[in-house]
Amino acid sequence: MDLRKLKTLIDLVSDSNVSELEITEAEGKVRIVKSGPAPVAYATQMVASAPAPVAAAPVAAAAPAPAATPVVEAAPVGHQVKSPMVGTFYRSSSPGAKAFAEIGQQVKEGDTICIIEAMKILNEIEADKSGTITQILAENGQAVEYGAPLFVIE
Repeated sequence: MDLRKLKTLIDLVSDSNVSELEITEAEGKVRIVKSGPAPVAYATQMVASAPAPVAAAPVAAAAPAPAATPVVEAAPVGHQVKSPMVGTFYRSSSPGAKAFAEIGQQVKEGDTICIIEAMKILNEIEADKSGTITQILAENGQAVEYGAPLFVIE
């Protein structure tokens, strides 16, 4: 993410009622958290079936918003195996089965390392490089986007 875009995001967060913003792109993840000396009270209407609102109007007038502080997380080092499709990530073929790949496991190019379910079809995802699994970046049962990093192989 370039610095101009990052500066624009910081300015947007500091000028709004949003206290935290997290953006994930192919280059990495950026998390901007607005911090201040005292928390500001927000009015929210809770409805059991509706999702919580992203931001609400302040109940009382607050001091000017402090500047947002960017928190940039480092991208994983090594070769990333990325999702070839949108779907649900699974580490094993069934809930009680052994995971296809574990951290520290040696894999060969072509070995099945996970499954992505898309439109009720289970798609086996294979390692596109031989090496050792050093990180598993997706949680079992998590929805993943196209191009989302799943594993790091070194």
